[in-house]
Amino acid sequence: MDFRRIQGLPPYVFTIIDGLKVEARRAGRDVVDLGFGNPDLPSPQIAVDKLAEAAHNTRNHRYSSSRGIPKLREAVAALYKRRFGVTLDPDREIISTIGAKEGFSHLMWVLLQPGDTAIVPTPSYPIHIWGPYFAGASTLQVPVGDGDDGAGYIDRVIEAWETGTPKPRVVVLSFPHNPTTTTVELADLQRLVNWARERDVALVHDLAYADMCFDGWEPPSIMQCEGAKEVAVELYSLTKSFSMAGWRVAFMVGRPDVIAALTQLKSYLDYGTFQPIQIAATVTLNEAQDYPAELSTVYESRRNALVDGLARAGWEIHRPRGTMFAWARIPEPYKEMGSIEFATHLIRECDVAVSPGVGFGTGGDEFVRFALIENEHRIGQATRAIKRGLVRLQG
Repeated sequence: MDFRRIQGLPPYVFTIIDGLKVEARRAGRDVVDLGFGNPDLPSPQIAVDKLAEAAHNTRNHRYSSSRGIPKLREAVAALYKRRFGVTLDPDREIISTIGAKEGFSHLMWVLLQPGDTAIVPTPSYPIHIWGPYFAGASTLQVPVGDGDDGAGYIDRVIEAWETGTPKPRVVVLSFPHNPTTTTVELADLQRLVNWARERDVALVHDLAYADMCFDGWEPPSIMQCEGAKEVAVELYSLTKSFSMAGWRVAFMVGRPDVIAALTQLKSYLDYGTFQPIQIAATVTLNEAQDYPAELSTVYESRRNALVDGLARAGWEIHRPRGTMFAWARIPEPYKEMGSIEFATHLIRECDVAVSPGVGFGTGGDEFVRFALIENEHRIGQATRAIKRGLVRLQG
């Protein structure tokens, strides 16, 4: 049988490095895993306690609402008002999703069909590239840059749309960006919103790293832009902001007709997240408001340990001001290896696991991605091992 929907998917290159990591650990080696972006910090205790309490109420074991319980949507509205100064209607402009990947993937089904095109960044979080493909559409991949050119990405998106045929219906963006850590300012987003309002284009902004920001900088929400609700929707997740990756709680906010269309589709597909999780998420949003800033402080310290440690090893990389990653260009003496071979070299010679940049698209093959998922001590162990193992940097 042909599995036609997935025939075009490339091999998942991250499994190569994961296999080497498992093999090394079985051999007794202490591999520092800075590969998969799986948050290691605990969820808020109030979330855990409320989940346990709600799960003991058997009424919460029944089907829930696919759009999210009302109090959860109200808590999201309060968050946006508090964090961004944006007013959202909980009934018309907010929907809960079973994680951001589910919300994004089903949104592509709503917005696209065979023959349509979406503009997506490259390199990128894989679902941003493959979500349109699963909907039967094609993509126009636009280079996002190497960490410090968010404004340039906006320029390149506009140019790609103006010169492309057929005209893309959707533009996907995500700032702070995974994997490149690229950021934008509110003025850049406003420029894109102004442009989109004059054309039949839907903007989809994944704000997964809304609260992972360093050096006093804060990421903007596209909802802060004048006229954003006419053209844009935005994803916000508890995965990174509250270290609740396994809970699968996210939200889509913004353009009412798009929210309504996604609500209609999801009513046929699911009954929403398990209700005790929704109840716990509601309490978390309302009562653990300082938790994202506390997490951000931890990740900023880890970022400094990594960037400064690599510099001492002779490997200068871009210092990100957001996300839980660092996007590192492969050092010149090792450039010819490409990202898979270089990542393999780091495991075999340094006992350090990273993600090959090519796994995020062809534009990433000169890079590897570090995830800040170990403490400063372990990160220091990794950078010292890299200094010993990358002998070509010491010449």
